[in-house]
Amino acid sequence: MENNGSDLFVIILLGFFLMLFMVSFIIIMVIYHRQRQIQNKQKVESMKAAYENTILNVEKEIREDILSYVGRELHDNVGQLLSLAKLNLSSSKIEKVHEGKVLINEIIREVRALSKSLNLDWVDSITLEEFIKKELAKLESTGFCKVAFQNDGGALPLNKEKKLVLIRIIQECLNNSIKHAHPSLIEITVDTDTSKSEITIKDDGKGFDVNKNSEGSGMYNLKNRMNTIGGEILIYSNIGKGTELKIVLPHSAN
Repeated sequence: MENNGSDLFVIILLGFFLMLFMVSFIIIMVIYHRQRQIQNKQKVESMKAAYENTILNVEKEIREDILSYVGRELHDNVGQLLSLAKLNLSSSKIEKVHEGKVLINEIIREVRALSKSLNLDWVDSITLEEFIKKELAKLESTGFCKVAFQNDGGALPLNKEKKLVLIRIIQECLNNSIKHAHPSLIEITVDTDTSKSEITIKDDGKGFDVNKNSEGSGMYNLKNRMNTIGGEILIYSNIGKGTELKIVLPHSAN
């Protein structure tokens, strides 16, 4: 009888410890899950802040570029037109006064066009493909080098913010090619399929040692910007064999 009582006590004691272990395990799992939730929330907030900061920086840089462009246009184009208009309007000849009035209308059109450049709403009114063609056309018109564009898919499905980031990245890549590569040809290819979109920017310029330039702030900034919109940028280059940059954006990130 004493044996039965002792066995029952042991069973109850084991059951108690088992229950205590299970309760402790559940509490630990709840705490661990809660900590993971907090960490994930902090990570999401950090990524959101980085993304918003990137968008703000891109908008600021594009506005600075536009202001620089506007400054040149006001000085070289509008300023010249104003001088000509002033000379014509000061003339006693009727035909010259008429020419001056024509120039005034042209100046008004030029100023209106410049005012539109200050508004980033133009980003909504143009596709990325149209922007690329426009940039390449401007580059070719300078006689700096030849250009080529190829679109192997449909239009990229992008919202304004991501399009803005890509526009800035493409501008930066083209500027780097112009400043450092001195190519005779720059090619841009847009390839879109069901899973991702790829933009390839390739030149036949000087090229560089990717390993030596891996720590450069310019390339780091490009990669960081792509990370904020869920994509990546891949860089291939060899000295004397040109450079290829591949911008990859999964459709889930679009």
